[in-house]
Amino acid sequence: MTALDSAPGSLPELISGGDVHVMDGAMGTQLYSHGVFVNVSYDGLNLEAPEIVETIHRDYVNAGAEIVETNTFGANPVKLSSHGLADKTEEINQRAVELARRAAGGIASVVGAIGPLGVRIEPLGPTARDEAQQYYGSQVTGLLEGGVDGFVLETFSDLNELEQAFKAVRDRSDAPVFCQITVGEDGHTSYGTSPEDAATELDSWGADVIGLNCSVGPAVMLDAMERMARATDRPLCAQPNAGLPRSVGDRKIYLASPDYMAQYAQRMIEAGARFVGGCCGTSPDHIREIRALVSGLRPVTRVQVGTDFDSEHVATQPEAPLGERSAWGRKLADGTFVVSLEITPPKGWELDVMFQQCRRIQEAGADSVNVLDSPHAPGRMSGLPAALLIEREIGIETIVHYPCRDRNMARMISDLLGAAAGGIRNLLLVTGRAPASGSLPDVIPPLDIDSIGLTNIVHGLNRGVDPGGNTIGGVTRFVIGVRVNQVAIDHERELSRLRWKVDAGAQFVVTPPVFAPDRLGAFQERTSELSVPLVAGLRPLTSFREAEFLHNEVPGIYLPDQTHSRMAKAEASGEQAAKEEGVRIALETFETIRESIQGVHINVPSENLEGALQILAGVQGAYGSGN
Repeated sequence: MTALDSAPGSLPELISGGDVHVMDGAMGTQLYSHGVFVNVSYDGLNLEAPEIVETIHRDYVNAGAEIVETNTFGANPVKLSSHGLADKTEEINQRAVELARRAAGGIASVVGAIGPLGVRIEPLGPTARDEAQQYYGSQVTGLLEGGVDGFVLETFSDLNELEQAFKAVRDRSDAPVFCQITVGEDGHTSYGTSPEDAATELDSWGADVIGLNCSVGPAVMLDAMERMARATDRPLCAQPNAGLPRSVGDRKIYLASPDYMAQYAQRMIEAGARFVGGCCGTSPDHIREIRALVSGLRPVTRVQVGTDFDSEHVATQPEAPLGERSAWGRKLADGTFVVSLEITPPKGWELDVMFQQCRRIQEAGADSVNVLDSPHAPGRMSGLPAALLIEREIGIETIVHYPCRDRNMARMISDLLGAAAGGIRNLLLVTGRAPASGSLPDVIPPLDIDSIGLTNIVHGLNRGVDPGGNTIGGVTRFVIGVRVNQVAIDHERELSRLRWKVDAGAQFVVTPPVFAPDRLGAFQERTSELSVPLVAGLRPLTSFREAEFLHNEVPGIYLPDQTHSRMAKAEASGEQAAKEEGVRIALETFETIRESIQGVHINVPSENLEGALQILAGVQGAYGSGN
């Protein structure tokens, strides 16, 4: 007996009845196969090409699907905004339900598909939890207006974000909710959450059905499903991809056959799943084979919940005291004045020049070397390995300048765990400027997380856990520094971001080079409640031309008219006179701000280490006298 010749039950009856039921398969890959290019909004097709969407739904129902998902995976205001469709969120979702219901013809239930927003939410991104709920709320409202039977929250890696989607549904409806996470090859989400911990968490919210979708194919999903089944007695669902995609020409092709997928659907049921279907790469042919093979099967008796697995989710550990993490951290904790000098790693791999610079800086008495990371400079050594080599060979402590822009979250965590193992202790976390993308310099690669999110992550590592709340073993011992721009055009935004950084765990703050002490003082007055050490940037100007460039083309740097005039006048007397004037300007700035800061970070312009060392000597003379 198929769905076509049986009277359907309501969705709550399907969930409570105890039988196995078949869901539909992929929408996106089917739309692509119908000639829809990937540069359009697939969710917008509910309005612009409804006949294609309805045809795909009907093909799945004819193949035996008892539950059909709406074409709304990305129909939230955030994703729709990239296509200029944010103001049509409710209309698109409502129309999607109408199309699916018409195709279902009364013989299949219709559930509203809701996927991730596509942005990180707090504490790893700038989107607040309440804001995320509002975005999801407009999508839920549209789905309810269309008359949806229930909801499928799918392909989530971040349980924090999934919870906001769940709350948005529950605030507006008591309809059944399927909650599905996606896992990688290791069986965990990209945040490190295990299937057991995810199942336990989703169970505690009251999700009606718990499961997995997308991921990396049925084999990995089967392992994760078996683990999930040991942690909850809620009904389970499984919708794997049709294997891993293969590159064929300029297309990604999923090669897992309908027969193979059907065999794995049977194994999912044997593992405890009651709802089976497909995700990326699956088609009505896959669903038809699944329906034929699993028809009449019943899920196996589940093991007793919660007795045979150890949760990887752990309580955080105490952080190491700041004064015990590094010499830099000890001075910050003691209130001692600190000084760092900045260097740029070499192009290529030869280290002699960098080591010579570091020896001179060490001999001059600096507390640390700040090692830049330059994603804009092809062929230049990255900051982390350069810092490891400096500490090993020279013996001076480093602060690693670590930008987020050209890295995803997983790579950042891997980098930092390696840095911790190598003995790196001091970090300066920055969002960073976006590098050019190939032959299209105006294309900005997407930002996975910014410096606020990364500060939260490092703060977690310092307490022994990854972003998924899983243990990393012992705690890391990083001293966390962040940047602030005291001359930002949008002062309110900069103030807000600084407060978020400090709240996330920042332990010192570094400014860009200061040339206008009054602007730094005004900024400090507005952040007087933040008890975090401020390390002010200083820079020895070398020419009037450099002064013009910094003022007009480098974000975060402002030079008063008087500074321009002084550099122009000095340069008239020669190059050396200009360099000497640049050092005098920096030292005069320092004298003005010294009582309000706990350290200085001295920039080293290209080929002007001498100027930086002169500033260092002047600073040492001042704070060495007891001030």
